Amino acid sequence: MKTQPPAPGRPLDHPSRDQIRLEDVLHALADPLRLKIVHKLAVDCGGHACSDFDLPVSKSTTTHHFRVLRESGVIAQEYQGTSKVSELRREDLDALFPGLLDSVLAACGRRFAAADG
Repeated sequence: MKTQPPAPGRPLDHPSRDQIRLEDVLHALADPLRLKIVHKLAVDCGGHACSDFDLPVSKSTTTHHFRVLRESGVIAQEYQGTSKVSELRREDLDALFPGLLDSVLAACGRRFAAADG
């Protein structure tokens, strides 16, 4: 998904590539639930509705986590019908912070594998 203007009447704020700041990205990635979201988006590729994520928190808390990820520039979201579909902004993050996302995702993969094993 390219970072495009949202559907009319339903705006979602996204920073442009040049507005993405390292400290905002690191803050967004500092939360375990947000890391779980980012990992799923990276592994499963493509867009996912918020309801595709099985998070052990309320709907309002889930919405908060997605908003933090979107406003920091880690994900892009767009409305498809009544659902918000999220996609990782990998191209933008890799261009701005080479190797950061790969390192974070590798660490997540090891952590999630250890938790499952």
